[in-house]
Formats: sequence, structure tokens, C-alpha cells
Amino acid sequence: MAGQHLNNIVIYTPYFYKGELLMFAMVRAHWIDVGGSSTGFGAGATVPDPWLEGLQLDQLKIYREGELDETLYRVLKDNIRFPESSLGDLKSQMAACRLAERRMDELFNKYGKETMLAAISQIFDETEQKCRNVVTKLPDGVYEAAAQIDDDGVDKGIPVPIHVKVTVAGSAMTIDLSGCSKERRAGINSRTYAAARVAYKALTGPLEPVNEGSFRACEVIIPEGNIMMARWPAPMASWSAIVPTVVDCVVRALAPAMPDRAPAGHHGLLGGTVVFFGVDPKTNRRFVIQSIEGGGWGGRPYEDGESGTVSVCQGDVRNGPIESIELKCPVLIEKRELRTDSAGAGKFRGGFGLDVQVRNLVEGRWNFDNTRRTQCPPWGLHGGRDAEYSDYLLKLPGQNDFETAFGTRRPVPPQTEVIVRTGGGGGWGDPFERDPEKVRADVLEDLVSVEAARDEYGVVLDSKRAIDASATKALRQKLRAGARA
Repeated sequence: MAGQHLNNIVIYTPYFYKGELLMFAMVRAHWIDVGGSSTGFGAGATVPDPWLEGLQLDQLKIYREGELDETLYRVLKDNIRFPESSLGDLKSQMAACRLAERRMDELFNKYGKETMLAAISQIFDETEQKCRNVVTKLPDGVYEAAAQIDDDGVDKGIPVPIHVKVTVAGSAMTIDLSGCSKERRAGINSRTYAAARVAYKALTGPLEPVNEGSFRACEVIIPEGNIMMARWPAPMASWSAIVPTVVDCVVRALAPAMPDRAPAGHHGLLGGTVVFFGVDPKTNRRFVIQSIEGGGWGGRPYEDGESGTVSVCQGDVRNGPIESIELKCPVLIEKRELRTDSAGAGKFRGGFGLDVQVRNLVEGRWNFDNTRRTQCPPWGLHGGRDAEYSDYLLKLPGQNDFETAFGTRRPVPPQTEVIVRTGGGGGWGDPFERDPEKVRADVLEDLVSVEAARDEYGVVLDSKRAIDASATKALRQKLRAGARA
């Protein structure tokens, strides 16, 4: 109910000090299921309305005057497929809020109300000034960039445009997302300033703790009815699918103004999600696999991009350990490996995406719901090359080849194989300026093929994979001349 999909549940409690309401403790967690079609990472882009997505839980009190609301608790338990998981999250969130209250009591009792509130105000002011100090160093002006995703999952083949305009004036920055698509019938809408604020924070104070002062000098413009400011009851089940690309687009717009800080594009999607669920015939219990598989990040002005890392919108989320998945669920993880040649070439190449191949041992349902960017792959900067994009591949029993898969809750028989394929990161800088020894090292690790070393980097390796220095120099001169022509 907070401008995102219903699986993201916020538990909050008021904090009173000596009878005065001062603040709230809040914890958001992704529940694995909230009824409806929500199992796994959400109901998918094709869900037509919020009611089919799951339970509508809008400002409900789970505790009243210190007593658990047993009726509401029972409603939650009876309408969620995995109550032991989701209600375990609920209890953990409540415990975290109570811990926050105790910690605040300790601080307020030790330092007093006036000192505490003054300290908070000071932290906000100092954070604001640190961000302004970064923006002040940028040339004043208007910076723009555009991107797109292939379609929204409902209106096939119709691209979803993204356009950002960033205005720098002194120490202030305005991020205007008015040029993004209007809200869609598909569930890729959101209602949040997150994309603009995440980009601003990443560029001005990436290592600083976040607080409200982080955004005082950043104005965000998003008109009502925009895909990033959709109006209820627009479906939002896949709300975060577009957000990482919008974040990247803001960074891309500002790349000319801060060439020493802005990276090339990362895989820019939620990431490859492994979601398979059903009923285990041996135990007659429901199961669900849920894992986010990372992709490649863009090359930077000083180093290669990271590989196999979740998108900018997943923070420190980790993938599911293979051993844990196979112990808990009737599947076999046949491989989890870095994708050869998935990174964009550059002086500093991008990071590599992943191929995660899973065989389900029982019948069940797969979610293949990930927005695609085949027409707008992760971009390179300053001469760097674009990276490979993500995909889902499916091979049913008896088939010889994998085929691209779409859709949510897709039923499959036992012994079906799936490859969750994530994109790479774009390259930064001229690939012909990359140290040939670094190219050779990637070839020896099977991260870059011999053919890509030659065609993308102009590095020639002999039969023993040693560098042919004279042939490399000649080829790079030829490729540069061809690029200029």
C-alpha cells in the first residue's frame, strides 16, 4: 500500500518519551507471500489489479493497548500460503521496533530530550551540506539521458520510455522524471521518489549514513499519472522492475559533468530471480525457492565493474546458498557460473552476469517475470561497449534446446530445466586501451573468449594463449582506423 508491491510489509510503532510522541520506529520486510498471486517476489507484471495481487493491509493495528489482535492475526495466517515464514517476519519486525524503542529510551534518558533533538537536527544539517559540497563542484547546466525497457509485459512489443532531466544550479539539484512513460496497465508502476533519491545519494554521499538531510538539496519532479507516480489502484506488483534503470539513467545524464565518478550502466534490473514453488509429494508440504541472482555492474573510471552482484535497488541482498536450496526444496542446482563474454568491453570492463541452471525434480510452477532490455542493454561510457542483457530460458523434458520463457506461475512437469541468465555491466573507456595482460587473464579464466579478446579488445593470442604483441599492435591500429572510418 506504500507505492510498491504488497509483499513489502512495513511494521511501525510510535515512540513516546514522557508521554510526548517524538518519532516512529519502522521496519520494512519482503514477505514471501501475502495471499492472492503474490508467491515469491510478487504477483508479476501481468496482474491486473491490487486485489488479485494480495491482501490490502492499510494502516491496521496488530496490537491494541499492548494486546495482540487475535482476529487480524488469524486472518493473516489463514490467507497466506506460508504463514510460518511471513508471520515469523512479522514477529521479527515487531521485535526490532521494540528494540528501537528501548535504544531510544536509553539515549533520551542519558542525554535528555533537548540534546537529542538538537543532535538529530545537526546531523541533518551536516549531511545536507556534504551533499551540497559535491553538487557545487559540478558545472551548472541541464543534463539529460534516455533509456527504455522492451515492454511492460502486457502490451507486448511497445517500449516503455524512460527520460530524465537533471538541472544543476549552484549547490542544488533538480531531477525531473516527467519524461518517463505514463502509468501502465501492467504492474510495473510505482509511487515513490526512490529512483531519483537513490541516484542522488549514490552520486553525492554513497558511503554516508542516509537521513532526511541527504535529500534537502534535491528537488524531485514526478507528475501524477507518471509510471513513477502512479495513481491507485494502478497495479504495482513488479514496481521495482523499472527503478534500477531509472537510477542508472540519472547517473548517465550526469556522466559528462562528473566523468571521474560516474560508472557505466549496470545490469539495471531486479536481477535474475529464481522462484519455483509447489507441493512436495514426499512431505505434502508447500515449498518455495526464492533467490535473487546478481548481474554485472558497469566499469568505473579507475577499475572493472563487479560481477554477480544484485542491482542498485537490492542493497546487501544475498543469493540463496545452493546447499540450502537443495536441502529444503526438491530441485537440483546444476550450475551457477559467470557468463562468458557477458561484460561490456572497455579500458575497464564491466562485471559479468550469471547463468544459474536449475532442474526441478517435482512438478510445480515457475515465475519468469523480469523486465527485459534487449533493445537497451547495459550501456558503456566514454567509448566502452554495451553488455549482454538478461533472459530466462526453459527446456521441458524431451526437448533438445532451451527457449526464452515468459510469464508467472507457469506450470511445469518434473525434470524441467531452467536457466536464469543475468546481464553484464557496460564497459568504461576505449577497449583498445585495456592492458592486454588483463584481457589474457580473463581468457584464461574463461570469462572472455579468444574470439572476443580479438574482436572486442584487439588482443591476439596464439595457440598456447600467449599474447602475440606484434599482431595485437597491428590489429588494434586496424580496428581503431575502422572505428574512425
